[in-house]
Amino acid sequence: MSTAPSAGDAIFLPDAARLERQEAALDGALRELPSLIVAYSGGVDSAYLAYAAHRALGDAVLCVTADSPSYPERHRTLARRVAAQVGFNHLIIQTSEMARPEYRANPANRCYYCKHELYTHLSRIAASRDAIIVDGNNADDRGDYRPGRQAAREFGVRSPLDEVDLTKDEIRALSREAGLPTWDEPASACLSSRIPYHAEVTDEKLRTIERAEQAVRGLGFRVFRVRHHDDLARLEIARDEMPRALDPETGAAIVRELKAAGYKYVSLDLQGYRTGSLNEGLFLRPT
Repeated sequence: MSTAPSAGDAIFLPDAARLERQEAALDGALRELPSLIVAYSGGVDSAYLAYAAHRALGDAVLCVTADSPSYPERHRTLARRVAAQVGFNHLIIQTSEMARPEYRANPANRCYYCKHELYTHLSRIAASRDAIIVDGNNADDRGDYRPGRQAAREFGVRSPLDEVDLTKDEIRALSREAGLPTWDEPASACLSSRIPYHAEVTDEKLRTIERAEQAVRGLGFRVFRVRHHDDLARLEIARDEMPRALDPETGAAIVRELKAAGYKYVSLDLQGYRTGSLNEGLFLRPT
């Protein structure tokens, strides 16, 4: 097996024998299922699950991407690209979580309402195909705060990658071996995750965030988030990319681009990028 970097570009040296066993276990587990609906965002995990499911079951698999205002165009493009490359059945549907006042209110369990909306749609599709819904949760997601898991349990969604104990780094290694372009994609999350809890989620905020992140990516940064605090953009950048952000010329370009995206003020978070930073003020239990 080849080596595969994690989202922060650290080198991960996989145990080839373990990966081979897990890949075989995943294939066996998938073949036991009659027909599948894959909740397919196009990220690292769901892309590999879609690939593995298609390899195991062929046309008995339908990969469904939920399109909504919180889903970045970049992810939609990547999802289509992988589907075309692998050749699996791919369907894009429109979901309406923004029509739910509970979601727009942005409580700490906002993800529950998003996933409930998604699985409501997927369950109807699954019923018409006598299929089981599967998602890309992996072994590293255990113990994390993921309120969407409650919705998954309510709808009987299974997580084959987790069931065979595959970690994120192992999924990256297997994805690289499979030739998937997602193998070294940074961790991704919906645009709403950039808005502090209890601040309303609006389409205008989501578009501002998306423009800002497109601009930062256009400046060559890879692992980052633009956190939305009204007219202030709080930019989190991976520590290994921080020195370039602190360069006066690059820093000025960041400020210029984020102000053009719609912000009045731009700050650089010296703690750097970390997943779920908006959870830091919450008392959380794993879900």
